Amino acid sequence: MNAAGDVGAAFLEAVCAAGLDTVEGAFAYDGGHDLTPPGMGHRERRAARVVDARGEEHVLYVKRYGPEPLRMRLRRWLRHGWGASPAGVEIANIRRLRAAGMPTIARAVGGQEPNGLGAGRSYVVLEAVPGEALEQCGGPFVAAHGLRSARVAAFTQALASLVRRLHRAGFVHRDLYASHIFMHESNGGVALWLIDLARAFAPRWRRFRWRVKDLAQLKYSMPPDWVAEHWDDLLAAYLGAEAADRRRRYERAIDRKVAAIARHDRRRPRRLPQPTGAA
Repeated sequence: MNAAGDVGAAFLEAVCAAGLDTVEGAFAYDGGHDLTPPGMGHRERRAARVVDARGEEHVLYVKRYGPEPLRMRLRRWLRHGWGASPAGVEIANIRRLRAAGMPTIARAVGGQEPNGLGAGRSYVVLEAVPGEALEQCGGPFVAAHGLRSARVAAFTQALASLVRRLHRAGFVHRDLYASHIFMHESNGGVALWLIDLARAFAPRWRRFRWRVKDLAQLKYSMPPDWVAEHWDDLLAAYLGAEAADRRRRYERAIDRKVAAIARHDRRRPRRLPQPTGAA
């Protein structure tokens, strides 16, 4: 199995206990519950609570990828290297972002069939991160603390820092919707986590365009009242001491992309995958 993070004996025991240590076992697994939304094609997701030999419970998320069309494989190989599988890319992305200091999934293992340079099946097993997706908890969080509260202002700064650190490390997420950022409240503060890194990559060209796409996806998916009150603060913190003309360039480009996402959703609503991160 390929792995990301210090997986540890307990996590591996849980994976093996569920029969998720081989491609055959992962695709035969029918425990837990199905999280696959309509229209996912060759992709499947499941969530399960598994108990290891010590009696410790683990929340695991399983992503399974069936054989893909050649065009999809070629596009991925151009970004991630010859023969890379979808599961292999996500594990590698978790490893790279953790090495860059980004808060993300701590443990992941997976594998792929040695079949036709990535043409066969692959899978990844992910450990849950703490908290809940901003898509679910963002609105209640703002309502509970007050739109103009110090707590929400601090959250805004933390969110800006998360995106800034991701981009300054050279990466873009490509699916930076509120469903893919988890928040955990504790000790009077918040911790944020990035999940679903299957599409992340480090662009060598057109970085502005890719960063704008991330920011527009975030702006589009966050609670409207928070956007109206705090988006300017987030963008100011994200850009830092950038010149005013550079900020205006970002603002115009983000708003154009938000409008494009909205037009697309009116024609064909997004089918957001279920978050693979929380218990």
